[in-house]
Amino acid sequence: MTMYAKDDIRSKLATATPAKAVDPSTPIKASQWIGFHAYEPTETGPKGSRTWTARAANLVISYTEAKAGETFTRVGQPDEYTVLMYSDSAAIRVTAGDATAEVSEEAFVVVPPGDNSIEIVSDGILIRLFSAVADDLREGALNTDAYAEPDQRAAPLEPWPDPVGGFTLRVYKLADTPIAEGRFGRIFRTTNLMVNFLAEEPGPRDKYKLSPHFHDDFEQISLAVKGTFVHHIRYPWGPDSTQWRADESREIDTPSICIIPPPTVHTTQGIGAHQQLLDIFSPPREDFSASGWVLNADDYPAK
Repeated sequence: MTMYAKDDIRSKLATATPAKAVDPSTPIKASQWIGFHAYEPTETGPKGSRTWTARAANLVISYTEAKAGETFTRVGQPDEYTVLMYSDSAAIRVTAGDATAEVSEEAFVVVPPGDNSIEIVSDGILIRLFSAVADDLREGALNTDAYAEPDQRAAPLEPWPDPVGGFTLRVYKLADTPIAEGRFGRIFRTTNLMVNFLAEEPGPRDKYKLSPHFHDDFEQISLAVKGTFVHHIRYPWGPDSTQWRADESREIDTPSICIIPPPTVHTTQGIGAHQQLLDIFSPPREDFSASGWVLNADDYPAK
């Protein structure tokens, strides 16, 4: 269901079909608000890099304040993962098998399964997104207890088709796909997740043009990398009144994530002088995929 304004491009999206029927009495997970600096790092590197790792139902996010010379290695990584690069990201050198790429600009980087490493070339932010398949990452997350009981409303992760030409190191530079009228943000997908790089906004969001909506069966992870936001969340009522939750409208600074559970009604409002938000979904969204907005769809077939 959507409640978009008529001039919001998402009002034209086809209604997604829920992956499974859910009993109305099924509990709704609480939202999670994680400002990384409110927690001790989950890992500190030899060069002083500080990493915070958090999880969602189907993915793990590692946010690192990285120092030049630090190397982040994955041995036997079971599936592909991504690096999200925005204007404050560290310059990196990625090695996966025989392939190496140096990236020092905004980009969506896909790292194939197997052994790989990321060397930090200059100080900055390193953001990595993994599926929840890797046991060490999932179990080491700072909010792992939130998923002691699985979210019964969230669709499970079922990988989408393999990429054309097989799994390989891929770099999609955002400069090659600038924000364009008639397309929502800059959306990329892999076999296990989808990311929307929303535009940097030079001012607060218009409070008269918010976009409350809900998703039947998938979480939304809103990653705030610049500015200050208020996430507005409304929980629908089920038959069991003891499970009802009050509305939430809370301010959170960056760096942070808000994990928005299905099927809550939600919208996010930037309130600072300058802000940027990245929206993350796992598995990939079928409605966004059907819209023609996915920028690397030629490499990653839809389900």
